[in-house]
Amino acid sequence: MSENRNVTLPHDHGEENIEELLSHIPEEGVIINVSAAMKQLGDPSRLRIFWLLCHAEECVINIAAAVGMTSPAVSHHLKLLKSAGLIVSRREGKEMYYKAADTELVNSLHLIIEKVGEITCPY
Repeated sequence: MSENRNVTLPHDHGEENIEELLSHIPEEGVIINVSAAMKQLGDPSRLRIFWLLCHAEECVINIAAAVGMTSPAVSHHLKLLKSAGLIVSRREGKEMYYKAADTELVNSLHLIIEKVGEITCPY
């Protein structure tokens, strides 16, 4: 959160708490990060993959089978989700495994997806 930047609004609408509200406007960097994450989830295929990885750690081949896509297409989506910080990967031998990152943003996005989609979480 940013501190009040001594903003003077051009119109006074009698809002008593506007100064308090202005003191909570997120910094531009925070908004950019949230916007980037939400942009990645704006694609239905990435949203499905992200939701799946919120519940399981899987390899590309299994993810592709689960969402009905080719492995190269899934790999492309995984790269974008990873660059946005929404998922993480680990290597075990020749196999790469992916799962949702353990961050507050990811946990919040997961809950939002389930609330908005009226999806019952399996766990």
